[in-house]
Amino acid sequence: MKSSVPEDLFYTKEHEWIKIEGKLGTVGITDYAQNSLGDITFVEMPEAGEVFNKNKVFISIESVKAASDIYMPLSGKVVKTNEMLIDSPEKINQSPYNEGWLALIEISDEEEKSDLMSGSDYHKYVEQLSK
Repeated sequence: MKSSVPEDLFYTKEHEWIKIEGKLGTVGITDYAQNSLGDITFVEMPEAGEVFNKNKVFISIESVKAASDIYMPLSGKVVKTNEMLIDSPEKINQSPYNEGWLALIEISDEEEKSDLMSGSDYHKYVEQLSK
């Protein structure tokens, strides 16, 4: 299975991605993750203003195969969530890096970024998992 891995994002071992722009970060799940989940049927989102520490569960996704927890890639406050996913959770399957984004966060600790993987590192990581 060939997954797409945009180079301008940062990744976690739990298959979340984050696009960092200044103090803001857009968070989603990777192509590999949405492929593994299968058809996504429901997304439970946090409220804007909620604060989460890095690696804490902040979103739940349900698919035809299973329910999965999505972890916060960096500590921060939820600024907004992708409301489109309430009625169209399949957008995550169709466009995990664009229309299927999950939340916009205000990053509280930029130092945590050093724990994330680059696109090429994540690509190697996924290749190891696929063997």
